[in-house]
Amino acid sequence: MREEKQVVYNFNAGPSALPTAVLEKAQQELLNFRGTGMSVMELSHRSQAYEEVHNGAIARLRKLFSIPENYEVLFLQGGASQQFAMIPMNFLNAGQTAGYVMTGSWSEKAFSEAKLFGEPYHVASTKESKYSNIPAAETLEFNTNDAYVHLTSNNTIYGTQWTDFPNTGDVPLIADMSSDIMSKPIDVSQFGMIYAGAQKNLGPSGVTVVIIRKDLLEKANEQVPAILKYATHANSNSLYHTPPTFGIYMLGEVLGWIEELGGLAAIQKRNEEKAKLIYDAIDNSAGFYVGHAAPDSRSLMNITFRLADDTLEQKFLEEAKEQGFVGLNGHRSVGGCRASTYNAVPLEACQALSEFMVQFQQNNR
Repeated sequence: MREEKQVVYNFNAGPSALPTAVLEKAQQELLNFRGTGMSVMELSHRSQAYEEVHNGAIARLRKLFSIPENYEVLFLQGGASQQFAMIPMNFLNAGQTAGYVMTGSWSEKAFSEAKLFGEPYHVASTKESKYSNIPAAETLEFNTNDAYVHLTSNNTIYGTQWTDFPNTGDVPLIADMSSDIMSKPIDVSQFGMIYAGAQKNLGPSGVTVVIIRKDLLEKANEQVPAILKYATHANSNSLYHTPPTFGIYMLGEVLGWIEELGGLAAIQKRNEEKAKLIYDAIDNSAGFYVGHAAPDSRSLMNITFRLADDTLEQKFLEEAKEQGFVGLNGHRSVGGCRASTYNAVPLEACQALSEFMVQFQQNNR
């Protein structure tokens, strides 16, 4: 007997919501993928059937993100956390400097790994404001001989997001876009490298997307184990070892779903509409709800807020859970509330949350 999917409002920060249409297609193809008689999870990663999946996902990513030809697209594993180490391992030699813009916990972790290899420093930090804002891009100062400058484009824990990126000139700009990749159009050519875990906007956990300019590969440190060299994966079309085949299949289908919605411009408009519903509930609450992020740094992906006291906040979260809202607890390191409104979260879920917030305030004045 087929079990129907329970209807919930999924605001989890990651792994997070996936498009229902993609899940339904995966369900249909799960036992017999495109006439092979096997699940996509059973296919050899060297087979023609899987090769079409793999290359199709790369082609869709290139098209949607307008990735220039002088960039490689890689599918890796280990999440953004592995990238924190791989980046300095490949590009930061002993005695070299690299600039890190500190806007939250993930940039702190990336900085910590870089200290093992070279001389990273803080280009800027918003820690004193409890990471409630993003520094103005035009105010950033870095060394012109830096190996690279690193930033986190969206901060899931604190709910802040870059709207404009700094011009770093000849110094490669590297961005961790794990929580807002494909949420809006960007100019990829601004960056030397972009990386992102898939589990927020691109698919299930297990796949890490890396978009890297080819000239950086030529400058990379050679004294690195093969599995941790970007060039290894670029030279083998990300098939140096067995890739996360099902995750890449799902990623390709999510990209197809974005295409059907009208591409990244349409996704951005949709995300702005969703976030506004919840931010309006915060802003119109006369202080009942207090947003963490400064208004000019607010994220469209992670909306963070608090209530007047811990008891009321706990009541809010408990009642929200009873009403089918999932994942509204803030990160364990900071507490509070957080609604993650990634691409696949429908407008209806954000409308329902906004209405619940207004009603909860009326009931608890």
